[in-house]
Amino acid sequence: MLNLLIFGPPGAGKGTQAKMLAEKYQLNYFSTGEIFREEMAKGSELGNKVKNIIEQGALVPDEITIAILEERIIEKKEGNGFLLDGFPRTIPQAEALDIFMQKENLKISGVLSLEVHNEEIIKRLILRGQTSGRLDDNEESIKNRLEVYDKQTAPLLEYYQKKGNLLPVNGIGDIDEIQNNLCIEIDKIK
Repeated sequence: MLNLLIFGPPGAGKGTQAKMLAEKYQLNYFSTGEIFREEMAKGSELGNKVKNIIEQGALVPDEITIAILEERIIEKKEGNGFLLDGFPRTIPQAEALDIFMQKENLKISGVLSLEVHNEEIIKRLILRGQTSGRLDDNEESIKNRLEVYDKQTAPLLEYYQKKGNLLPVNGIGDIDEIQNNLCIEIDKIK
């Protein structure tokens, strides 16, 4: 079973790369961002709870995020594995994931980290906001999200490096080139 996490700052291309990897390796794909956007579009109770939080560029509370992911992973436990995009985002979330994985007799195979500098991120997200209409892709929100990433999520890289399963990959370049580099790292741990 291949269970992967993918990291990188907002706009690093995690979603694009993760979907391609999930298809190539036939993994269940879970994106917290997509789950929350689906719920907001449905106007569900969860969607209403997280809408204001997401539009401000803040993180959804751990208990909500963890409960949803645990439920989805258990539903699809019998597959080839999974790829988590957008989770964990903090050390407490990583620790909660570790506890859940141990309880379910699962393990994280590798942690992919797309390395992209902030200037490139800001450029990418402003362009995405202009084409997609995403409300959270404006300069103020982008800078806030990068600050949140640097303070809360970037420490996870050291957390997983200490565990020996961090796989850093250059996240700048052609989509197919980045995908190939990610696959090289995955194939080393398969």
